[in-house]
Order: sequence, then structure tokens, then C-alpha cells
Amino acid sequence: MSAIDEARPEQLADPDPEAEPLTVEPPAVPLLNRVAAELVGTAALVAVVVGSGIQATELSQDVGVQLLANSLATVFGLGVLILLLGPISGAHFNPVVTLAEWWTGRKDPKGLGAREVAAYIPAQIVGAIGGAILADAMFGQALVKWSTHDRSAGHLLIGEVVATAGLVLLIFGLANTDHLRFAPIAVASYIGAAYWFTSSTSFANPAVTIGRAFTDTFAGIAPASVPGFVGMQLIGGVVGLALVALIFDARRKATAAGNK
Repeated sequence: MSAIDEARPEQLADPDPEAEPLTVEPPAVPLLNRVAAELVGTAALVAVVVGSGIQATELSQDVGVQLLANSLATVFGLGVLILLLGPISGAHFNPVVTLAEWWTGRKDPKGLGAREVAAYIPAQIVGAIGGAILADAMFGQALVKWSTHDRSAGHLLIGEVVATAGLVLLIFGLANTDHLRFAPIAVASYIGAAYWFTSSTSFANPAVTIGRAFTDTFAGIAPASVPGFVGMQLIGGVVGLALVALIFDARRKATAAGNK
């Protein structure tokens, strides 16, 4: 029963025009549910990425067609997952996004705390590994086979900085302009575009990078290449936050001043 249902009839019939409007905040989602959403969401995302890559290589020998199929499946899958799980955990599915949200909200009592960060990131990594194994299982591949796809070239590392910085700029730019409701289509569209405009095909996610090392298929990455990718993704996250501050800081301060 809601707070309105519990109010006395005379309160509803004769409201005080000068009283503060009644607002009922939705109950906080328990941490366990949020962590489960991050684990399942990241697992599903990696299953989409790896599974569509395997399917693409089985249906076509053209690398361009393979990448097109892989990127389209990722766009649709990611958009659905953000729409579904965003209201539960924020649909990070990405340690860089989690760390960036913690950093930007560290002075906010309602912001993401260290306890949530310590729970989200391991769940994302475990989910990513599980998603890669699940995709391999669905297509009759070895459940765990380290990837031999070397991605250590310098230009690929630059691509990861660009991809991750752009992702952070997009997400926190949407937050600063009160447009987060568009995140499912905006983030999915950005990742789909970044598959094609970055040299690395836009991993932009340390958990997904780790998970993709467990599969020697189209979407895989050699374990030796993982540290470089993760390092560049973290740098990209810092660059993205710097861009957010540069572009949106004046707007944020004006909004904060107006709310006082």
C-alpha cells in the first residue's frame, strides 16, 4: 500500500495549498540484486559479442561481413541489456564506468560507494568470463581455450584510449544534460560506430577484455595483449572524465547554484 493509500480521507479531500508536494522515493535496490544484474548483464554482453563472432565466421569468410555481423549483434544486445538492467544497477557492465561513477559522485552521500565498487567489478569480471565460456559451449567450442589473437600493436592501444574516452564522455555527458533516458540507444549506437572507427574495434571495457581472452575465436584477444588493453582503457577513462569536466563543468556548477 502506498503512502497516498494510507492517508486519511480528509487529507486527500482538503490539501494544504502551501504544503510541500508529496513525493515518494522508490525503495533502494539491494546491493545483492545490483551485483547480480552486473554479473548477468556482463555475461550476456560477452556471450553476444563472442557468440555472434563465432556465428559470423561460420556463415561467411569475408572479414568485413564478419565484423558487420558482430557489431550489429553487439548494438542490439547492448541496447536491450541497458534498457532491461539500467533501472537495477545502472547497467555499467564495465569497471571503467563503475570507477568513473564512483569518482564523480564521491562527495555525494547517495553516490556509488567503495563497497559497491568492490562488489561490482569482480561481478563484471566473473560475468565476462562466464559469458565467453557460455558462448563457446553454445557453438561446440572448447569451453576454455586461450586466444591466440595478438592485439599488442601500438595503434590498437591508441584505439582503446579513444574508444573508452568517448564512451565515458557520452555516458557522463548524458548525465550532465539530463538525457540518461537515451542511454540504451546512445551507448549502443556509439559502441556500434566505434567497432568501425577505432583500430581496436572498441573493446573499451576491462572486464570484457579479460573475458574475451578465454576464447580462441573471432572476438578473442591473446592473454599477453590484455594488460596493454586494460591499461589504455583506464587511461581512456581518465581522459573521458577530463573531457566531461572541460565541456560540462560550467553547466554543472550553474545547475548546482540554481538548486540552492
